[in-house]
Amino acid sequence: MSTQVQHFPCGGCGARLEFAPGKDALECGYCGHVNPIPQSEEDIEELDFDKYIAQHAEAQDTVEIHTLHCDSCGANSTAPKNKGLSHCPWCGAAMSTQVQTQRQIRPQALLPFKLTRDEAMVAFKQWLASLSFAPNSLKERAKTGGALQGVYTPYWTFDCNAKTFYRGERGDEYTVTRTRTTFDNEGNEVEEEYEEIEVDWTRVSGTVWDAFDDVLVVANDSIPNDQVRELEPWDLEALRPAKEEYMSGFVVEAYETDLAGGFDKGKSIMEETIRQTIKSDIGGDRQRISSLSTQHDNVSFKHILLPIWICSYTHNEKTYQFIVNARTGEVQGERPWSVWKIVGLVAWIMFSLFMLIPPFTPLGMLMILGSIGYGIYLMFKD
Repeated sequence: MSTQVQHFPCGGCGARLEFAPGKDALECGYCGHVNPIPQSEEDIEELDFDKYIAQHAEAQDTVEIHTLHCDSCGANSTAPKNKGLSHCPWCGAAMSTQVQTQRQIRPQALLPFKLTRDEAMVAFKQWLASLSFAPNSLKERAKTGGALQGVYTPYWTFDCNAKTFYRGERGDEYTVTRTRTTFDNEGNEVEEEYEEIEVDWTRVSGTVWDAFDDVLVVANDSIPNDQVRELEPWDLEALRPAKEEYMSGFVVEAYETDLAGGFDKGKSIMEETIRQTIKSDIGGDRQRISSLSTQHDNVSFKHILLPIWICSYTHNEKTYQFIVNARTGEVQGERPWSVWKIVGLVAWIMFSLFMLIPPFTPLGMLMILGSIGYGIYLMFKD
């Protein structure tokens, strides 16, 4: 897929048609003309990983990618020629345009945007409302929907069968009754029995099998990995062939992690499940894994695009990112803290507790009310 997304002119006024989230249609923002996207019955093919690496790595389609590079955070984004980006969707800094030719595997499928910008803003505001001690300026920024940028983010998915040989230890717990010397209430020495858990460790080895389906690996580093994982689950059963109509009006990112690197990351994700399978196979009360060796067979993959709404926000010269799953409304991100609100709460508590110590005199009551008012003032100061 060329990252220069095709231009779809409006039949009514000639303006650019853009994909309307949740409608399976292109829509004109000027005259309201709607053009339905023809639906395809073609299956989304899983590609053989080993065969592709061995035979097709040099035969990938060469596409001209117009890359918009951010000098601030280093992100590389792509957009149509007729709709360039002036600011980075990840950190909000100014972008510079470069043109380069890369060998890229075409995306086979995507999940279309389901949440509109307004619906994403509702989810974003609800998330903000749940944050304690957030700066007031952050909540002010959330009042403008223009802060959100729609981005199709590249992912790899992997299917495979995994056969793992392991060595380790099985721990079986048992209880031992022991005695110790202590003192009663009168200071006399007494012998006391108590129970202690011991573990009997036995060396074990074995083989386990796991089957993996659609292991998701994000193909760039623009989003912290922990936030990416928290955006899941994705409704991958709703994947559509990657038609350019779905991309019109949105930023489409080219992948930075290639296929081989993506599978390396995928194997790390699979190992989490494999280790749980091994522990279940070992049994007992406790398990130790000393070594494991996994053979991955029948590996297949897809290159897909998943929709994310992104908001970048600068507070005290630090940039924060907030991301919204454009299918489910799940929100993740870093958050700034309002130092004044935290100081205000601490001051309020300290002064109030201090003033509770002396008797309740008129002056004491006045000071309590004053400290409470001062605390409230600081809590809402940003």
